[in-house]
Amino acid sequence: MNELLPQNQIDAFRAKAAAIAHPHELIVDALRAVQSHHGWVPDAGVDLVAELLGVLPVEVEEIATFYDKIFRRPVGKRVIHVCDSICCWANGGEELAAHLQQTLGIGYGGTTADGAFTLLPTCCLGACGEAPAMMVGLTIHGRLTPERIDQILAAERTSVVSPLPPGEG
Repeated sequence: MNELLPQNQIDAFRAKAAAIAHPHELIVDALRAVQSHHGWVPDAGVDLVAELLGVLPVEVEEIATFYDKIFRRPVGKRVIHVCDSICCWANGGEELAAHLQQTLGIGYGGTTADGAFTLLPTCCLGACGEAPAMMVGLTIHGRLTPERIDQILAAERTSVVSPLPPGEG
């Protein structure tokens, strides 16, 4: 279990679940904790959340598969959600999505060969006034252009590269 969540988080979720009338309220928080620690939510993560909260695994699975920000398969170090709502589409979102796919060399659902990025569509990011928009990790970027996308990708790629240990650079 410790590869899915550290013991202190396991204990905290058990305590929270025991202290409230409806532990189902904690499902999203627990899934996000597993994902944050493990990178994605495998079947064992669904089972762990169910056990911690005292709910059925199918109830956790229903939530895990409903939300497109909960990943049920391995993803890159940075997940890029491209908004495909009408506002983004009307403001050039399709062309920018094509630019992202060409630049990264992957289609929707794909992960770059170096494991840095996974590209996914999403129905809305709530950034209609900033259309077209995308979210990288938990950061929303709006008013996108191909040049701005390239700058964002360069900065994100730099941040996912592990720094060299002292004395090796």
